[in-house]
Amino acid sequence: MAIHSAPESQLIADLPENDSRRVTIHSYTPAVREKWDQFVAAQPGGSPFHLIGWKHVLEKTFGFQAAYFYAERGGEISAIVPLFRISNWVVGKALIAAPLGVYGGICAADAESDEALLEHVKRLAESEQVDYLELRNRSGELLDGFHPNDLYVTFTTQLTNSDANMKGLPKGTRYMIRKGEKANLTSRIGYDQLGAFYDLFANSMRRLGTPVFPPQLFKNIAEEFGDLSHLMVVYHGEMPVSGMLSFLFNGVSMPYYMGASPEAPALAANNFLYWRLMEDATERGMKSFDFGRSKRGTGIYDFKSKWNTKIEPLKYQVYLVRRKTAPNFSPVNPKFQVATRVWQKLPLWLTRQVGPHVVRWFP
Repeated sequence: MAIHSAPESQLIADLPENDSRRVTIHSYTPAVREKWDQFVAAQPGGSPFHLIGWKHVLEKTFGFQAAYFYAERGGEISAIVPLFRISNWVVGKALIAAPLGVYGGICAADAESDEALLEHVKRLAESEQVDYLELRNRSGELLDGFHPNDLYVTFTTQLTNSDANMKGLPKGTRYMIRKGEKANLTSRIGYDQLGAFYDLFANSMRRLGTPVFPPQLFKNIAEEFGDLSHLMVVYHGEMPVSGMLSFLFNGVSMPYYMGASPEAPALAANNFLYWRLMEDATERGMKSFDFGRSKRGTGIYDFKSKWNTKIEPLKYQVYLVRRKTAPNFSPVNPKFQVATRVWQKLPLWLTRQVGPHVVRWFP
């Protein structure tokens, strides 16, 4: 949630300590976890990646160092930022909110708290002499002194009931769903499907030329998010052909990590999977279906645009400290094209061993 328009923020931060309008900034401690998560759940801009569960997942899986801060006003949390210190030979030294998340940045209840927290993290970036500070804002204006990263868009559609959801889809998408149904595909939900899902995921990442995440990532998500996530795998007979790990938060179903077998396209298994996820979300009372981010001009962008979706540009932005130009670590960057082609030709067993060590370089 980006507000960032408070010329009086410094005055408010400097008010007497007993003034309820005063904004103060604090480092996160476990004692405020419940209040932090309750605040995130109450904000329109809150996401799973703002929750403390995501902090624990990244710490346990990759050893990333968190630098979480919150603003307090009148004794209550009024803004939060899920910031991480990242340092490696690819990224350099950076502060990112939030790594591996589609959404991040500052989540604030009022403009003054937003501005105070923004100034705090900018000063932190400068004092630590990082290369850059990145805020993965979902929406909002470009902030003063920031550079846009406009590579990504996000896709959402509203959920009502199964019949209305189906009628709202383009004819071609409905055809592919029926094709999957005629192939007698079935779906199963539960983290007992994690082994089958990881095999699909690792295969997909190799075909895309992308290093695979370690299986521990998904185990940690299951542990930290519990009922706020679930795993669905689609089967053709007893053969797993497509699968998805989704987040469920604030009435929104967000399919996030996907894997598919080489047989999936001929069976329309991915279309069937997304439809079953939409049906499941509707049954759970979810009001919105968030397809997540994609880059313009890609095949997955084309796929997601065919689900009666609203397409919105993401307002990621970067504050440069030591760097002179905004970073571009996207796989579509020509600098990474050779590496992508090489990765696609590696044996699957090797990508599964090496991938988890490499993927942490691209948060």
